[in-house]
Amino acid sequence: MVGKQMDGRHAKTELFDAFGSVAKALSSGRRAEIVDILAQGERPVEEISREISQTVANTSQHLQLLLRAGLVSTRRDGTRIYYSLSGPSVYRLWAAIRSVAQDHVAQLDDLAASYLGDRSALQSVTRSELRQRLQSGDVTVIDVRPQQEYASGHIPGAISLPVKELDKRLDQLPNDRTVVAYCRGPYCVYALDAVRTLSRHGIEAVRLEDGYPEWKEAGLPVEADKQLEPGEPRPTAAPRES
Repeated sequence: MVGKQMDGRHAKTELFDAFGSVAKALSSGRRAEIVDILAQGERPVEEISREISQTVANTSQHLQLLLRAGLVSTRRDGTRIYYSLSGPSVYRLWAAIRSVAQDHVAQLDDLAASYLGDRSALQSVTRSELRQRLQSGDVTVIDVRPQQEYASGHIPGAISLPVKELDKRLDQLPNDRTVVAYCRGPYCVYALDAVRTLSRHGIEAVRLEDGYPEWKEAGLPVEADKQLEPGEPRPTAAPRES
């Protein structure tokens, strides 16, 4: 009897250790950041390393831990290996972690403000509001994430306008509609920076309250493009009228 109880105890320990391995995989802020990046679409290790400001070697170690935990999967294309989230539940786990942190980590608001700046004066729209305005055709939507993320998936009709290129491409935005900017999610700075830039140039702009992954997770329409080759033209809006 005692032996059976011990066997049961051991099995339960192993089971809960397996549950804990998933939490352990996300116990690093850099690995959480990788999951946030891969929620936008698959990426090779070199691009991920630049995004998280780590060496390729360190990034590879983080990715291997995520791979062993079953949170990411890989695809080989020639000599390059591309990483992606292993399923929609991984993104849901990441979103749940953020939500719990919002509710229970006392300094989170201060940390977010330090990174994102003052958001109080920046207007936002909900996913429902944006969908309605897209149907009525009275907004221009811009995706200010990097081009490869736009190509992996975006809101239908959105213009690819990476935030780093915004100043040079303002003339591509119509001046008779509100511009809605979106990026990776509620803690992504790109859309906030885009709205600030557009506002400084006298363009009425708001941001989507969260980002592309939340839009997709809600079951709203999305579309993807083939990967564009260097120098290939991107979708653009008609030039602004002077």
